[in-house]
Amino acid sequence: MAPESRKRVAEMTDAARINVVELTVSELSNALKRAIEDGFGYVRVRGELGNVKYHSSGHVYLDLKDDKACLSGVIWRMTAQRIKLKLEAGLEVVVTGRITTYPGQSKYQIVIETLEPAGLGALMALLEERKKKLTAEGLFDAARKQLLPFLPEVIGVITSPTGAVIRDILHRLADRFPREVLVWPVKVQGEGSAEQVAAAIHGFNAFPLGRITRPDLIIVARGGGSLEDLWSFNEEIVVRAAAASMIPLISAVGHETDVTLIDFVSDKRAPTPTAAAEMAVPVRAELMTRVAALNNRQVACWQRGIENRRKELRGLARALPGREDLFALARQRLDGLAERLPQALLVTTARRHDRFVGLRARLGASLRANTQAHHARIEHDRHRLAVLHQRGRVAFDNLLDRRDARLERAGQLLAAFSYRGVLARGFALVRGSEGQPLRNAAAITPGQHLDIEFTDGRVGALAEGSRPIEQPAPIRRRRRTAVDPGQGSLF
Repeated sequence: MAPESRKRVAEMTDAARINVVELTVSELSNALKRAIEDGFGYVRVRGELGNVKYHSSGHVYLDLKDDKACLSGVIWRMTAQRIKLKLEAGLEVVVTGRITTYPGQSKYQIVIETLEPAGLGALMALLEERKKKLTAEGLFDAARKQLLPFLPEVIGVITSPTGAVIRDILHRLADRFPREVLVWPVKVQGEGSAEQVAAAIHGFNAFPLGRITRPDLIIVARGGGSLEDLWSFNEEIVVRAAAASMIPLISAVGHETDVTLIDFVSDKRAPTPTAAAEMAVPVRAELMTRVAALNNRQVACWQRGIENRRKELRGLARALPGREDLFALARQRLDGLAERLPQALLVTTARRHDRFVGLRARLGASLRANTQAHHARIEHDRHRLAVLHQRGRVAFDNLLDRRDARLERAGQLLAAFSYRGVLARGFALVRGSEGQPLRNAAAITPGQHLDIEFTDGRVGALAEGSRPIEQPAPIRRRRRTAVDPGQGSLF
């Protein structure tokens, strides 16, 4: 194309751009919204959940993603209440809904109307992953499980109050051993059922001591159903509540082939709710029969023991000798001792007399020796005491002399430093009305009462005024006449 032709085409394109209709942002957003909603009015999308947020208003905000793209989604509150599945990040689902735009953020999103897991394999994978996580935490350890009470007084049942499960449990308990039953009604499937079951377990454990007796055993029961119907008993909140229960717990969820995570953490798993009632209590008739049999065995054992002891006693009695035979030898020994007793008394008395005489002689000699030694010790102590007395008197007299001389020196020193010596030389001590000594005339005011102390007494006076004391003329020193340096000194 020639340059002139290209120039004319460019001028025509610029004119066309200038003639394009001008739109506001809102008008453009509404146009896009209509275009997208008309083109994708109803879609079915498969993807993996991510960034799931349950809003306080009841709405659910989430992302649908695969390995290449991400789509925002929202589930309004009424629709979220109909979804039984607990939504978590990583769950693969299939959703249906409408594609729309959100002008406030210039993005498009899907308004979800239905949501279901993308096949049973996704739920099983999620269940297996959660089971591994809880196993790693030790919640399924056998060491954590408690023993069931043999005969609980009160049984707490957590189940739906309108189903056949509670009737089966009550009927079975009544047949085997009637017990007091506390029923905590809960939803066993659907939105909020997991929270209610966990709250019921915590509630039974938190029962205070009072009018309502705390259960000795808890049964969590539900009838059979699909994996989605039993999914509430696979939630972590239920499993952790069962693990934290201080009351022994029996799980009876579904049929024998149904397995949920609460079965692994409970203290005992029952295949059916009826079997849970059978595990909870024994058969009363069987217990009574067993007790009666044990009582009969006890009485028979006691009777056999008594009879055996009676036979043993009779045998021992026949083996014992007679009374005369038992005392014959002792009586003969007594007669012999009676004959020997007088002679033995005489011999023993003579021996004791001889020993007494010897001890008396030894005691007299010992007393005399001890008395002489005691007198000698007394004389020695008396002489020593006299010497110490004489030395004490001399030391005491010397101490008195030193103290007298020290006292005399202190009196002389006190007299030398006392102001009374100054008064004796003709001076007087002037005190004010409060007894304080006055040292200069400036401290005395006219009319002030004075107390003048002399060497022989005190005199009261009244001050009239102060007069200055004439200072004596300074003594002038005679100047020495200068000696003529030209004349030498004869000295």
